[in-house]
Amino acid sequence: MPSEFQEDRAREKRAVELIDSVDHGRVATSMRALPFLASARHIVADGRVVLRLHKGYGYHRARAGSVVAYGADNLNNSGPDDGHWSVQFVGTCEAVEPAPGELDLFGPAPRFVDGEPFDPVYLRIEPQFVTVHELTAGTRHPKRPFHHVL
Repeated sequence: MPSEFQEDRAREKRAVELIDSVDHGRVATSMRALPFLASARHIVADGRVVLRLHKGYGYHRARAGSVVAYGADNLNNSGPDDGHWSVQFVGTCEAVEPAPGELDLFGPAPRFVDGEPFDPVYLRIEPQFVTVHELTAGTRHPKRPFHHVL
């Protein structure tokens, strides 16, 4: 029977495999005591999630040194017979300067964000808690139109 530690390591390994298969996710924290969510480009390096954000918004200042949640999924990218998954890492976040090999993994940066020149800033999350949710393929129900009822 696997120990709790072995189960945690297996979940972390699966989470890294899944998150490494997509490029973007969402980072959540609080800003002025209010919840805040921002999209980010990510890579996985040495078992840690490294994020690239636009420095111009100042989001990185709210995150560096605090506990954040980072989530990614394939909910919009899988086919009708593929499984769906979502992953969330929770941990302490710190500002970093990625190694040249890590910068290459990010690929080209956008030129502009909301009409402003893109100025990258990088954050690394040391995962302390990892969740993985996987939905397997099965009988699909046709999408029902949304009806607003008052």
